[in-house]
Amino acid sequence: MASDGREAFYHGTDTDGRAIRRPMSPHLDIYRFRLSMALSIGNRMAGVASSLGAGLAVAWLAALAQGPRAFARAQRVATHPLGRLVFLGWGVATLYHFVASIRHLIWDSGARFEKKEIDEDGKRSVFVTAGLSLTLATAFVALSRRRSKGTRA
Repeated sequence: MASDGREAFYHGTDTDGRAIRRPMSPHLDIYRFRLSMALSIGNRMAGVASSLGAGLAVAWLAALAQGPRAFARAQRVATHPLGRLVFLGWGVATLYHFVASIRHLIWDSGARFEKKEIDEDGKRSVFVTAGLSLTLATAFVALSRRRSKGTRA
């Protein structure tokens, strides 16, 4: 018995009002850490990052609407190497969240629920995201170099 108060959470009643002992959910020490767990956590984090990045994009558009001075300031921030890294991270997070969401849509249809299929699809989602992210990063670098040489994209 736990002496720190957790025992109270086990006590409950059923629909007839009889006292029952509620089951306790297994903890991380019960489960072996798997790729699908990491991808699930990553998908949630990517969703948050994607939402925050969308907020940055809205702020950039608001600066555009406020006029040339505000937009110039937003452009300085966005074109700074750290700003570019933030936008690249936003793109990668959005790509991963999109790819993982397709997996969830497939699961919602009732397909690909076997452990082996889940693991295979997890590896595929990481591979697809990495490929798309590499493409995004290459395009980002190419556009940056093109603009730094004075030509317009």
